[in-house]
Amino acid sequence: MSLWIGNSAVSLFLGILLALFYKLPEGFFTQKYGSKILQTGIVFLGGSLSFGTVYETNTDYFLWISAFVLISFVVVIILGKLIGVSEKLSFLLASGTAVCGGTAIASVAPSIKARPEDLTTAITIVFLLNAIAVLFFPVSNGYLELNDRQFGAWAALAIHDTASVVGAASSISEVSVEVAATLKVTRTIWIVPLVIFSAWIYRNKNDGFGLPIFVVFFVAAAVLNTLLEPNEIIVDYLKLINRVCLLTGLFCIGTQISRESLALLAFKPIALASLVWAIIIPTSLYLVLNF
Repeated sequence: MSLWIGNSAVSLFLGILLALFYKLPEGFFTQKYGSKILQTGIVFLGGSLSFGTVYETNTDYFLWISAFVLISFVVVIILGKLIGVSEKLSFLLASGTAVCGGTAIASVAPSIKARPEDLTTAITIVFLLNAIAVLFFPVSNGYLELNDRQFGAWAALAIHDTASVVGAASSISEVSVEVAATLKVTRTIWIVPLVIFSAWIYRNKNDGFGLPIFVVFFVAAAVLNTLLEPNEIIVDYLKLINRVCLLTGLFCIGTQISRESLALLAFKPIALASLVWAIIIPTSLYLVLNF
């Protein structure tokens, strides 16, 4: 069912509902293989990413957007420490805020060995902010009066999930959608170094500089895509497999949640994500208007 809905947060919540209302046996297959399915999806995600294509499409904006991603990520980590949010939850929120929302969070979670509770919290917060963004951004443009290209660029920088970026831009015009989707790809490509970096930072210290095997396959798939340049049909299939794996994996992760873990949802991570977003919205608007 979650696959037909196609939303990462909904998939996760359906898994949680199953766990809350139906007593699953210890070691049930969804609890056992959830992370593995997520990791498989990450590998296929790498196969759909091409460094060269993204750079060619975004030559004029690549450095600006990349700097924006890095600064946003660091700001979340720093504020997370100041506010008192746990290290891994801050890392998940930083990934979702700086890169591409739920997809980045789901991709990074296995690399840092995040707890299901942290994954649930991060996905939930980003989902709520995205829902607000789809409504807030088009309405706010009635006062800001940005042109179509400016609005598309603003949405691409300030909104987390790709689907929400496109959703907000579609309320303005086709031009806004094209600009928003194109620039958002630059943020998405940062999943590659993000997964590598997170796996290295949170690696088992006994492994030296080793990376988890799924990260190695992820990088290899991205390199193959860049070298072979597969046609759009193949890339679309890779994206579809990635989407199915991520949604299925998140559903399985949801079945690992209990009433006790949901009670741990706290105000601080919500405050962190909201505070950073309150900084990003005007900052990205300033960049769009002046550069």
